[in-house]
Amino acid sequence: MALGILDVDLLAFERGGESAREAVVDGVRQSLATGFVTSSHNLSTDLLDQTYGLLRTFFHLPAESKQRFHRADAHGQTGYTGVLVETAAQHNRADWKEMLNWSAPLERNHPLRRAYPLMYPEALWPEEALPGLTETLSRFHEAMADFQRRFLRVISLALGAAEPFFEDMVPEGPTLTRALRYPPMEEAPAEGHVWAAPHADINLLTALPRASGPGLEVWLAEQWRPVIPPEGHVILNTGLMLERLSNGRFPSGWHRVVAPEGSQGERLSVVQFCHPRPSTVLAPLPCCCQSPTPQRYAAVSAADALEDVLYRINLLKPATTG
Repeated sequence: MALGILDVDLLAFERGGESAREAVVDGVRQSLATGFVTSSHNLSTDLLDQTYGLLRTFFHLPAESKQRFHRADAHGQTGYTGVLVETAAQHNRADWKEMLNWSAPLERNHPLRRAYPLMYPEALWPEEALPGLTETLSRFHEAMADFQRRFLRVISLALGAAEPFFEDMVPEGPTLTRALRYPPMEEAPAEGHVWAAPHADINLLTALPRASGPGLEVWLAEQWRPVIPPEGHVILNTGLMLERLSNGRFPSGWHRVVAPEGSQGERLSVVQFCHPRPSTVLAPLPCCCQSPTPQRYAAVSAADALEDVLYRINLLKPATTG
Protein backbone atom coordinates (compact mmCIF):
# COMPACT_ATOMS: atom_id res chain seq x y z
CA MET A 1 0.00 0.00 0.00
CA ALA A 2 0.97 3.63 -0.38
CA LEU A 3 2.97 5.22 2.43
CA GLY A 4 0.75 5.97 5.42
CA ILE A 5 -2.36 4.05 4.29
CA LEU A 6 -3.04 1.22 6.73
CA ASP A 7 -5.05 -1.96 6.31
CA VAL A 8 -7.46 -2.65 9.18
CA ASP A 9 -9.75 -5.54 10.00
CA LEU A 10 -13.37 -4.47 10.49
CA LEU A 11 -14.33 -8.06 11.20
CA ALA A 12 -11.82 -8.19 14.07
CA PHE A 13 -13.38 -5.01 15.48
CA GLU A 14 -16.81 -6.63 15.40
CA ARG A 15 -15.84 -10.09 16.61
CA GLY A 16 -12.71 -9.54 18.72
CA GLY A 17 -12.03 -8.53 22.28
CA GLU A 18 -11.23 -5.09 23.64
CA SER A 19 -7.60 -5.11 22.52
CA ALA A 20 -8.57 -6.10 18.96
CA ARG A 21 -11.18 -3.33 18.84
CA GLU A 22 -8.70 -0.75 20.12
CA ALA A 23 -6.12 -1.81 17.52
CA VAL A 24 -8.62 -1.29 14.69
CA VAL A 25 -9.73 2.10 16.02
CA ASP A 26 -6.12 3.21 16.38
CA GLY A 27 -5.32 2.04 12.85
CA VAL A 28 -8.27 3.97 11.43
CA ARG A 29 -7.29 7.06 13.41
CA GLN A 30 -3.77 6.95 11.99
CA SER A 31 -4.70 6.01 8.45
CA LEU A 32 -7.52 8.52 7.93
CA ALA A 33 -5.04 11.30 8.64
CA THR A 34 -4.11 10.58 5.00
CA GLY A 35 -7.76 10.49 3.90
CA PHE A 36 -7.59 6.77 3.09
CA VAL A 37 -7.76 3.34 4.72
CA THR A 38 -8.34 -0.22 3.56
CA SER A 39 -10.32 -2.85 5.40
CA SER A 40 -11.40 -6.46 5.34
CA HIS A 41 -15.01 -7.13 4.40
CA ASN A 42 -17.50 -9.98 4.27
CA LEU A 43 -19.22 -8.97 1.05
CA SER A 44 -20.39 -11.90 -1.05
CA THR A 45 -17.96 -12.76 -3.84
CA ASP A 46 -20.87 -14.11 -5.87
CA LEU A 47 -22.74 -10.81 -5.49
CA LEU A 48 -19.66 -8.86 -6.58
CA ASP A 49 -19.18 -11.13 -9.59
CA GLN A 50 -22.84 -10.84 -10.61
CA THR A 51 -22.88 -7.06 -10.19
CA TYR A 52 -19.71 -6.42 -12.16
CA GLY A 53 -20.73 -8.88 -14.86
CA LEU A 54 -24.11 -7.22 -15.42
CA LEU A 55 -22.58 -3.76 -15.40
CA ARG A 56 -19.96 -4.78 -17.94
CA THR A 57 -22.77 -6.00 -20.20
CA PHE A 58 -24.73 -2.78 -19.71
CA PHE A 59 -21.81 -0.50 -20.55
CA HIS A 60 -21.16 -2.41 -23.76
CA LEU A 61 -24.68 -1.83 -25.06
CA PRO A 62 -24.93 0.56 -28.03
CA ALA A 63 -24.70 4.21 -27.04
CA GLU A 64 -28.27 4.94 -28.09
CA SER A 65 -29.54 2.11 -25.88
CA LYS A 66 -27.72 3.42 -22.82
CA GLN A 67 -28.82 6.98 -23.48
CA ARG A 68 -32.45 5.89 -23.06
CA PHE A 69 -31.69 5.61 -19.36
CA HIS A 70 -30.38 9.15 -19.00
CA ARG A 71 -32.55 11.78 -17.40
CA ALA A 72 -31.24 15.33 -17.43
CA ASP A 73 -33.34 16.50 -14.50
CA ALA A 74 -31.75 13.83 -12.25
CA HIS A 75 -28.40 15.69 -12.33
CA GLY A 76 -26.38 12.49 -12.16
CA GLN A 77 -28.22 11.16 -9.10
CA THR A 78 -29.87 8.23 -10.89
CA GLY A 79 -29.65 6.52 -14.26
CA TYR A 80 -26.99 6.80 -16.95
CA THR A 81 -24.53 9.63 -17.55
CA GLY A 82 -22.40 9.52 -20.68
CA VAL A 83 -18.76 10.36 -21.31
CA LEU A 84 -17.37 13.90 -21.16
CA VAL A 85 -20.05 15.23 -18.81
CA GLU A 86 -18.73 15.28 -15.25
CA THR A 87 -15.87 17.74 -14.89
CA ALA A 88 -13.76 17.93 -11.74
CA ALA A 89 -13.91 21.29 -9.95
CA GLN A 90 -11.26 23.73 -11.23
CA HIS A 91 -10.62 21.61 -14.33
CA ASN A 92 -11.59 22.53 -17.87
CA ARG A 93 -11.49 19.05 -19.42
CA ALA A 94 -14.38 16.66 -18.78
CA ASP A 95 -13.58 13.19 -17.45
CA TRP A 96 -13.32 10.32 -19.94
CA LYS A 97 -15.79 8.06 -18.17
CA GLU A 98 -19.42 6.98 -18.25
CA MET A 99 -21.56 6.19 -15.22
CA LEU A 100 -24.63 4.39 -13.96
CA ASN A 101 -26.05 5.66 -10.66
CA TRP A 102 -28.59 4.16 -8.27
CA SER A 103 -29.72 4.30 -4.65
CA ALA A 104 -32.30 2.85 -2.25
CA PRO A 105 -35.68 4.41 -3.11
CA LEU A 106 -37.87 6.11 -0.52
CA GLU A 107 -41.65 6.04 -0.60
CA ARG A 108 -43.09 8.63 -2.95
CA ASN A 109 -44.72 10.60 -0.14
CA HIS A 110 -41.73 10.43 2.22
CA PRO A 111 -41.06 13.88 3.72
CA LEU A 112 -37.39 13.77 2.66
CA ARG A 113 -38.43 13.29 -0.99
CA ARG A 114 -40.82 16.22 -0.76
CA ALA A 115 -38.28 18.51 0.91
CA TYR A 116 -35.22 17.49 -1.13
CA PRO A 117 -36.32 16.29 -4.60
CA LEU A 118 -32.81 16.77 -6.03
CA MET A 119 -31.36 14.23 -3.58
CA TYR A 120 -34.17 11.69 -4.02
CA PRO A 121 -35.11 11.48 -7.72
CA GLU A 122 -37.40 8.83 -9.10
CA ALA A 123 -35.18 5.80 -9.74
CA LEU A 124 -34.31 5.07 -13.37
CA TRP A 125 -33.23 1.44 -13.77
CA PRO A 126 -32.07 -0.14 -17.07
CA GLU A 127 -34.27 -3.16 -16.31
CA GLU A 128 -35.76 -3.13 -19.79
CA ALA A 129 -32.31 -3.55 -21.32
CA LEU A 130 -31.07 -6.13 -18.82
CA PRO A 131 -33.80 -8.04 -16.94
CA GLY A 132 -32.68 -8.86 -13.41
CA LEU A 133 -30.33 -5.90 -13.15
CA THR A 134 -32.50 -3.98 -10.68
CA GLU A 135 -32.62 -6.79 -8.13
CA THR A 136 -28.87 -7.42 -8.26
CA LEU A 137 -27.89 -3.76 -8.07
CA SER A 138 -30.32 -3.21 -5.18
CA ARG A 139 -28.77 -6.07 -3.21
CA PHE A 140 -25.28 -4.72 -3.93
CA HIS A 141 -26.28 -1.23 -2.78
CA GLU A 142 -27.69 -2.48 0.51
CA ALA A 143 -24.66 -4.72 1.18
CA MET A 144 -22.30 -1.80 0.65
CA ALA A 145 -24.46 0.57 2.71
CA ASP A 146 -24.46 -1.92 5.57
CA PHE A 147 -20.67 -2.21 5.37
CA GLN A 148 -20.28 1.57 5.48
CA ARG A 149 -22.67 1.96 8.43
CA ARG A 150 -20.62 -0.61 10.33
CA PHE A 151 -17.35 1.09 9.46
CA LEU A 152 -18.68 4.46 10.62
CA ARG A 153 -18.91 2.98 14.12
CA VAL A 154 -15.13 2.63 14.10
CA ILE A 155 -14.72 6.15 12.77
CA SER A 156 -16.94 7.50 15.56
CA LEU A 157 -14.61 6.04 18.16
CA ALA A 158 -11.54 7.21 16.26
CA LEU A 159 -12.91 10.77 16.45
CA GLY A 160 -13.57 10.51 20.18
CA ALA A 161 -17.36 10.41 19.77
CA ALA A 162 -19.78 7.74 20.96
CA GLU A 163 -19.82 4.59 18.82
CA PRO A 164 -23.43 5.11 17.58
CA PHE A 165 -22.84 8.77 16.61
CA PHE A 166 -23.62 8.30 12.90
CA GLU A 167 -26.53 5.90 13.37
CA ASP A 168 -29.23 8.59 13.38
CA MET A 169 -27.48 10.61 10.68
CA VAL A 170 -27.07 8.08 7.87
CA PRO A 171 -30.33 6.06 7.60
CA GLU A 172 -32.50 7.32 4.72
CA GLY A 173 -29.68 9.59 3.57
CA PRO A 174 -29.18 9.93 -0.20
CA THR A 175 -26.34 7.40 -0.30
CA LEU A 176 -25.44 6.82 -3.94
CA THR A 177 -23.83 3.87 -5.68
CA ARG A 178 -22.02 4.61 -8.93
CA ALA A 179 -20.63 2.24 -11.53
CA LEU A 180 -17.93 3.76 -13.69
CA ARG A 181 -16.56 2.57 -16.98
CA TYR A 182 -13.38 4.24 -18.14
CA PRO A 183 -13.04 3.61 -21.90
CA PRO A 184 -9.66 3.03 -23.56
CA MET A 185 -7.76 6.30 -23.73
CA GLU A 186 -7.02 5.94 -27.44
CA GLU A 187 -10.76 6.48 -28.02
CA ALA A 188 -10.77 9.87 -26.26
CA PRO A 189 -11.66 12.71 -28.68
CA ALA A 190 -8.77 15.01 -27.77
CA GLU A 191 -5.57 15.34 -25.79
CA GLY A 192 -5.80 16.39 -22.16
CA HIS A 193 -8.65 14.17 -21.02
CA VAL A 194 -8.03 11.66 -18.22
CA TRP A 195 -10.28 9.01 -16.75
CA ALA A 196 -10.99 11.15 -13.68
CA ALA A 197 -9.16 14.37 -12.86
CA PRO A 198 -7.95 15.05 -9.30
CA HIS A 199 -10.81 15.61 -6.89
CA ALA A 200 -12.16 15.06 -3.39
CA ASP A 201 -15.59 13.55 -2.74
CA ILE A 202 -18.30 15.60 -1.04
CA ASN A 203 -19.88 12.89 1.15
CA LEU A 204 -18.91 11.34 4.47
CA LEU A 205 -17.19 8.20 3.24
CA THR A 206 -16.59 6.49 -0.11
CA ALA A 207 -16.05 2.74 -0.47
CA LEU A 208 -14.54 0.89 -3.45
CA PRO A 209 -14.68 -2.91 -3.15
CA ARG A 210 -13.22 -3.86 -6.52
CA ALA A 211 -11.84 -2.52 -9.80
CA SER A 212 -11.08 -4.42 -12.98
CA GLY A 213 -7.63 -2.91 -13.30
CA PRO A 214 -5.16 -0.32 -11.99
CA GLY A 215 -5.54 3.42 -12.40
CA LEU A 216 -6.50 4.77 -8.96
CA GLU A 217 -3.91 7.15 -7.56
CA VAL A 218 -3.97 9.03 -4.26
CA TRP A 219 -2.24 12.26 -3.25
CA LEU A 220 0.20 11.53 -0.43
CA ALA A 221 3.41 13.23 0.66
CA GLU A 222 3.13 15.75 -2.18
CA GLN A 223 2.98 13.16 -4.95
CA TRP A 224 0.58 10.82 -6.72
CA ARG A 225 0.86 7.21 -5.63
CA PRO A 226 -0.92 4.21 -7.19
CA VAL A 227 -3.11 2.22 -4.80
CA ILE A 228 -4.44 -1.32 -5.20
CA PRO A 229 -6.07 -2.74 -2.04
CA PRO A 230 -5.34 -6.32 -1.03
CA GLU A 231 -7.61 -8.98 -2.47
CA GLY A 232 -10.88 -9.15 -0.55
CA HIS A 233 -10.47 -5.69 0.92
CA VAL A 234 -12.25 -2.39 0.43
CA ILE A 235 -10.49 0.95 0.02
CA LEU A 236 -12.26 3.83 1.73
CA ASN A 237 -11.65 7.56 1.54
CA THR A 238 -13.02 10.43 3.55
CA GLY A 239 -15.11 13.14 1.91
CA LEU A 240 -15.55 16.85 2.54
CA MET A 241 -18.47 16.26 4.91
CA LEU A 242 -16.39 14.09 7.24
CA GLU A 243 -13.54 16.60 6.99
CA ARG A 244 -15.92 19.27 8.32
CA LEU A 245 -17.28 17.08 11.12
CA SER A 246 -13.76 16.11 12.18
CA ASN A 247 -12.54 19.72 12.00
CA GLY A 248 -9.90 18.63 9.49
CA ARG A 249 -8.58 15.77 11.60
CA PHE A 250 -9.62 13.39 8.80
CA PRO A 251 -8.99 15.41 5.63
CA SER A 252 -10.69 14.66 2.35
CA GLY A 253 -8.84 12.00 0.38
CA TRP A 254 -7.69 13.55 -2.89
CA HIS A 255 -7.50 11.04 -5.71
CA ARG A 256 -7.59 10.63 -9.47
CA VAL A 257 -7.95 7.81 -11.97
CA VAL A 258 -5.45 7.70 -14.82
CA ALA A 259 -4.73 5.05 -17.42
CA PRO A 260 -1.36 3.38 -16.79
CA GLU A 261 1.27 4.28 -19.36
CA GLY A 262 0.87 2.12 -22.43
CA SER A 263 -2.55 0.88 -21.34
CA GLN A 264 -4.95 0.10 -24.18
CA GLY A 265 -7.81 -1.35 -22.16
CA GLU A 266 -10.78 -0.10 -20.19
CA ARG A 267 -11.42 -0.04 -16.44
CA LEU A 268 -14.62 -0.83 -14.53
CA SER A 269 -15.21 0.03 -10.89
CA VAL A 270 -18.14 0.57 -8.54
CA VAL A 271 -18.04 3.02 -5.63
CA GLN A 272 -20.58 4.00 -3.02
CA PHE A 273 -20.87 7.50 -1.57
CA CYS A 274 -22.25 7.42 1.97
CA HIS A 275 -24.33 10.55 2.67
CA PRO A 276 -26.07 11.84 5.78
CA ARG A 277 -29.63 13.09 5.67
CA PRO A 278 -29.77 16.39 3.77
CA SER A 279 -30.94 18.29 6.86
CA THR A 280 -27.82 17.27 8.80
CA VAL A 281 -25.89 20.27 10.07
CA LEU A 282 -22.22 19.71 9.32
CA ALA A 283 -20.49 21.45 12.19
CA PRO A 284 -17.17 20.32 13.71
CA LEU A 285 -17.60 18.03 16.68
CA PRO A 286 -16.64 19.60 20.03
CA CYS A 287 -14.26 16.69 20.69
CA CYS A 288 -12.33 17.72 17.55
CA CYS A 289 -12.09 21.42 18.44
CA GLN A 290 -10.07 21.28 21.62
CA SER A 291 -6.80 23.18 22.09
CA PRO A 292 -4.56 23.51 20.18
CA THR A 293 -7.01 22.94 17.28
CA PRO A 294 -9.72 25.61 17.27
CA GLN A 295 -12.82 25.25 15.11
CA ARG A 296 -11.86 25.63 11.44
CA TYR A 297 -15.21 25.30 9.67
CA ALA A 298 -18.53 27.09 9.92
CA ALA A 299 -21.69 25.00 10.01
CA VAL A 300 -23.41 24.18 6.71
CA SER A 301 -26.28 21.84 5.86
CA ALA A 302 -25.48 18.62 4.00
CA ALA A 303 -28.00 19.64 1.30
CA ASP A 304 -26.27 22.96 0.64
CA ALA A 305 -22.85 21.32 0.56
CA LEU A 306 -23.98 18.70 -1.96
CA GLU A 307 -25.73 21.17 -4.27
CA ASP A 308 -22.65 23.40 -4.33
CA VAL A 309 -20.44 20.51 -5.45
CA LEU A 310 -22.92 19.25 -8.06
CA TYR A 311 -22.90 22.74 -9.56
CA ARG A 312 -19.11 22.94 -9.61
CA ILE A 313 -18.66 19.56 -11.33
CA ASN A 314 -21.14 20.38 -14.09
CA LEU A 315 -23.93 18.03 -13.03
CA LEU A 316 -26.38 20.68 -11.78
CA LYS A 317 -27.43 21.89 -15.21
CA PRO A 318 -30.93 22.89 -16.30
CA ALA A 319 -32.82 20.09 -18.01
CA THR A 320 -33.23 20.52 -21.74
CA THR A 321 -36.54 20.03 -23.48
CA GLY A 322 -37.55 18.93 -26.95
